[in-house]
Amino acid sequence: MKTLLLDKQHHDRANFDCGVDALNNYLKMMASQQSGKDNSRTFVLEDAEKTGVIIGYYTLTMTQADLGRLPARLQKKHQSNHSAGLIARLAVDRRYAGKGYGEFLLVDALVKLLQASEVVAFPFVLVDAKAGVARFYEKMGFTPFHDVPDSLFMTMADIRRTLNP
Repeated sequence: MKTLLLDKQHHDRANFDCGVDALNNYLKMMASQQSGKDNSRTFVLEDAEKTGVIIGYYTLTMTQADLGRLPARLQKKHQSNHSAGLIARLAVDRRYAGKGYGEFLLVDALVKLLQASEVVAFPFVLVDAKAGVARFYEKMGFTPFHDVPDSLFMTMADIRRTLNP
């Protein structure tokens, strides 16, 4: 399995349904536009047996980190850096749910962000989970912010350790 950049001419966005309207609509109406403006990049996992059918997708971008929300030890360590990678969206079509594709997409996103951080350094990856999904990210090693449990982070050092044991 491998992810590809979203290609609106090739990938069937119209039939994607993860059960969350905001995620479906973003893929269908905004992802290509945002990529064209260099605001984000959306990667899709395509069904190997059904050309153009999207199993799932994620969107990556950069954002500012509010250091005041981090544990004190990380605030001190990164006091001069306010940048972070952001997994802005991650979704799996209902037809493919429960088969490990979400985990695959998340690890793939973290690999891409780790590669990016080797070129343009940033100390964190952030994610704002949709309601009821924060546990998925916690299981994968993310830590919730104390003030907003659906907003989570992982340090690049932890990602590096996890992906390169």
